[in-house]
Amino acid sequence: MGSRVLRWICACIWVWMASAHATTSLDPELAKQLTASQISQRLGAIETMGQSGSPQAAKVLEALTLANVFVTPQGRVFLDSKPPIDVLTGEPVAQIPEAAERVRLNNRLRGALQTEVAYALLFAERPDTQIQAARQLQSRPDATRVFILQRALDASSNTEVRDAIAVSMAIASLQSDDLAMKLDAIEQLGDSGRGQFKVALQALLAQSDNGTFDQPPSVRDATALALEKIERQQTIQTWLGNLFFGLSMGSVLLLAALGLAIIFGLMGVINMAHGELLMIGAYSTYLVQSAVQAWWPAGIDFYILFAIPVAFVVTACVGMVLEKTVIRWLYGRPLETLLATWGVSLILIQAVRSIFGAQNVEVANPNWMSGGWQVMGDLVVSYNRIYIFFFALFVVAVLWLALNHTRIGLFMRAITQNRRMANCVGVPTERVDMFAFGLGAGIAGLGGVALSQLGNVGPDLGRTYIVDSFMVVVLGGVGQLAGTVIAALSLGTINKLIEPMSGAVIAKIAILVFIILFIQKRPQGIFAPKGRSAEA
Repeated sequence: MGSRVLRWICACIWVWMASAHATTSLDPELAKQLTASQISQRLGAIETMGQSGSPQAAKVLEALTLANVFVTPQGRVFLDSKPPIDVLTGEPVAQIPEAAERVRLNNRLRGALQTEVAYALLFAERPDTQIQAARQLQSRPDATRVFILQRALDASSNTEVRDAIAVSMAIASLQSDDLAMKLDAIEQLGDSGRGQFKVALQALLAQSDNGTFDQPPSVRDATALALEKIERQQTIQTWLGNLFFGLSMGSVLLLAALGLAIIFGLMGVINMAHGELLMIGAYSTYLVQSAVQAWWPAGIDFYILFAIPVAFVVTACVGMVLEKTVIRWLYGRPLETLLATWGVSLILIQAVRSIFGAQNVEVANPNWMSGGWQVMGDLVVSYNRIYIFFFALFVVAVLWLALNHTRIGLFMRAITQNRRMANCVGVPTERVDMFAFGLGAGIAGLGGVALSQLGNVGPDLGRTYIVDSFMVVVLGGVGQLAGTVIAALSLGTINKLIEPMSGAVIAKIAILVFIILFIQKRPQGIFAPKGRSAEA
């Protein structure tokens, strides 16, 4: 009795090991067919590998796309590289055996190879590779291959992978002769809300040359309903996308306008060089990135954490030097201050052009800021904009704490309300002015760090935001932190909501007209500050 049980257990183990080997290894006879004289045999071998779901078969197919594959009479597969690689083991070898024969591909085989590689990669280990393969197959539907997609769907537990494979199955099922399968596929594509499936669904509503419909009424009704669902969801996605991009644009405006609000509110200085402080912050980020690449390549994903304090310190120092050498001698003379800061902005732009050149420089996103979050359907929210939005809120929180819970913040609020009285009670107004200008410039530098993550950095970067920043300050109320936050996020959102309907230029004009009308009714902005010369 015991011996029979032992033999039964051994038999089960052998069957399990044989099945595991069958799903992970490649039949040598199948590999040898890749060098067969007849095209049909090679094509059959490629198709069989694509349907096998074997990781080894996927390796061979991927190697074939490089067109440097050799196969020995024993079925061993080698990639001709430096050094040569045994494809099935992934190990380098000294040389390819002389008996190995090159696998030659023609256009027909190359076309089939691309499809079979996608089918094989449905069973890859990495979820992103599986998702990419499933999306590639969405443009090459084949109703006869639905069983492969079903097998890949059953084998995966990743939600995103299963969703991508399910969509590929639905598109392939549209070509099926099974009415129930076709109706289920139409409903699934309609629920997805993705505009890329509209063409495939609209093809089901097409008429033949004699004016009749190719599909039965049930299919046409289901297709019309699915298209309505997609259109409805596309509209929702568009509005949500515009809302998000508006908040994203508003967060950038907020970083650009915060420093300007401090400078303009405290000292009444119209700083036309504020945009160039943004530019200096962006170039500081570029320099930090270059330094990390040169001295610590392994830490390139964290360069942005070093760039934030560096950009703040550099732009703050530039701001304090500017206040000490130029602005301090022009208080009370707004026209001269405007012209002087405009001249400083030209000097800074030309200095950057002389050092870095007139061409834009590239600042790359760290890996953890790359990509996006798929909210629904085609709506993808990029990670870099999400981080910038929360970074702007963090800067606002820190600035609020600094203004309300530090000694320098108390001095700044006192000077904003009544400079003459603050000076009489011993507040060092000149030193506070310098530190305040440096703080405003440093926050502009943080705005430059954020802008560097949204696009290339160039000498004219700051000019794009200087006018919008002044509009934010005027609308929010001079020197008012809460007003600046509300105005920046509101203007960014309104601008992005108007743009799709009227265009970027009309949207800017509409916002400018709105601000002019608003100021006519409420000159002090959203939040009314106490004047600098207030006696109470």
